[in-house]
Amino acid sequence: MDIVYASLHRKEAAGPAPDGEAEEVQATLWAHARPADALQHITVRCAPKQVDLLLYLLTRPTTNAGSATGHPADPPPSAAGATDSLAIAYGLLSRSHRASPLLRRRYQPPVPPAAR
Repeated sequence: MDIVYASLHRKEAAGPAPDGEAEEVQATLWAHARPADALQHITVRCAPKQVDLLLYLLTRPTTNAGSATGHPADPPPSAAGATDSLAIAYGLLSRSHRASPLLRRRYQPPVPPAAR
């Protein structure tokens, strides 16, 4: 299992996060997760200036005949998309941010891993 730490920074850091915001962020991420993301668990902690995330992703073997996860019904790695955990996490955060009015309204867009 790979664990990726990520943060989304608030557009306005005006005090404590509203009640239930961590649950809303978590639900948004689950709603936009794809099977190829291999997301297993999400931990969310809201702070005044940001929301901190731990994304637990199922580790995938890099050399496997047939699929990214080893399951025969899964697409091969080339069709499954990125297999790098940081790229997978960034893809999930970006998809979620684009699709969620809550995330777009309250948080800056995620920064790509290569730009850090």
